[in-house]
Amino acid sequence: METGSGDETAIPGNEPRWRGLEPGLLRLRRLLLLVWAVPLTLATGLPLGLLAGPGWAALALLPPALALWCRRLLERNWRSWRYTERADDLLISRGVLWREETVVPYGRMQLVEVTSGPVERRFGLATVQLHTAAAATDATIPGLAPAEAERLRDRLTELGEARSAGL
Repeated sequence: METGSGDETAIPGNEPRWRGLEPGLLRLRRLLLLVWAVPLTLATGLPLGLLAGPGWAALALLPPALALWCRRLLERNWRSWRYTERADDLLISRGVLWREETVVPYGRMQLVEVTSGPVERRFGLATVQLHTAAAATDATIPGLAPAEAERLRDRLTELGEARSAGL
């Protein structure tokens, strides 16, 4: 799977070139997991240790154990996200256990947004949100470099206008 920026659009007649998400998204999600796991561990261990005894305080080991397991799941989920630009549509694939593939035809796109909240900006990330005529086919690509998100927005907008002109 390829990550990072660069023009790697699919060439008609060839296999599409899949692009992955930026590693910053994985770091962001791992940090958020840690931000939740530490207070949860303290909130579990301190009351149990003080009120029920040290034996019960061992239950405070559950949140860190769960966080370690979730850390691995976050990586698997991050690796599962990919997208490619094909001749007539954008294909987004994601999911580990339940694989989802979303096909968004360029001619059906009505709006392409690039968003980046304060935490995303800190990690150098942006999200591309695609809105279509049918709400069920709206699609999102999180964890892109801002330059790649803007390039993708401009390209999709251009292709969407070209394809919808014939309708």
